[in-house]
Amino acid sequence: MKVMIKKLVPILVLSMGSLLHAVPKVESLGDLKKLEEQVKKVVLEKTDATISLVSPNIGASGSGVIVSSDGLILTAAHVIEGSQFMTVIFPDGRQEKAQVLGANYTRDAAMAKLLGDGPWPYAEMGDSDSLAVGDFVVAMGHPKGYDPTRRPPVRFGRVMTKREIDFITTDCTLIGGDSGGPLFDLQGRVVGIHSNIGSNRQINNHAGLSGFKRSWKNMLAGQSWGVLGGDRRDPNRPVMGLTLRKAETGLAVADVPRAGPAFGVGFQPGDIVISIAGEKVTEVANLNEIFVDLLPGEGVKVEFVRNHQKMTKTVTLARLGDIYKSQSQ
Repeated sequence: MKVMIKKLVPILVLSMGSLLHAVPKVESLGDLKKLEEQVKKVVLEKTDATISLVSPNIGASGSGVIVSSDGLILTAAHVIEGSQFMTVIFPDGRQEKAQVLGANYTRDAAMAKLLGDGPWPYAEMGDSDSLAVGDFVVAMGHPKGYDPTRRPPVRFGRVMTKREIDFITTDCTLIGGDSGGPLFDLQGRVVGIHSNIGSNRQINNHAGLSGFKRSWKNMLAGQSWGVLGGDRRDPNRPVMGLTLRKAETGLAVADVPRAGPAFGVGFQPGDIVISIAGEKVTEVANLNEIFVDLLPGEGVKVEFVRNHQKMTKTVTLARLGDIYKSQSQ
């Protein structure tokens, strides 16, 4: 079904059968009309904040969303990769310049800032932690780049899965150029940023806003780190220098390499780590969620138990490549 809203907003695609099947509470025509009104409101209010981003270096384009009146932009890291500045094209065709700030490539999250004077149209930020599988969402962007003949097309769908390091998948149909665009909840809050597009274009990944917020301080300060897709062999990855394995009450220290920072502050095999940087740890896989937002040189508090006594030490994170280099010497 195609719906035009006051000739100002783009096409909204609804799959009636899939909605009724996936969300039983939508049980009547009245429910569907109410849902449509919610989507219309999101689109009417947030279209102006959904921008096209063009790299002057390579000419590639993606999308982004303005999230503050002073022009802070959220987008995907692969959209700004290799650029210091981006050309911003608003839905009405107006062009401005933005400076690239920082990026967490592992999260595919990035920031830029409009250089002109505001105030700018912007969308309120939400969080992705509150999303549940089956929730309705609205995806916007500039597929195939800015097109003066239409406003940013709207795709409507639902959350399919929630994955490691706060990636979300939805069944919103996206194509090239949508990357970096916003995913909204039905209250019009940004809850995700479009990341990599699935091979069938109907199951797509989005970087959750809660993950963005965990990287916020470093990105805003202009730091860029990580590897697209993630890579445990990344030489710039921050490490404590502990080999950990699952234990009943946390993670047990199996080994403390002498070249690592944890050895220098006195960690010992047999210590039971119960929290890192304020986050409780019960599975080795949980560590990815913590370290994806940290940088070498940062100090993290590690809470652990030794001989039934709770202790805390601060470990200054090292660069993985430096640890390897020290071990080989």
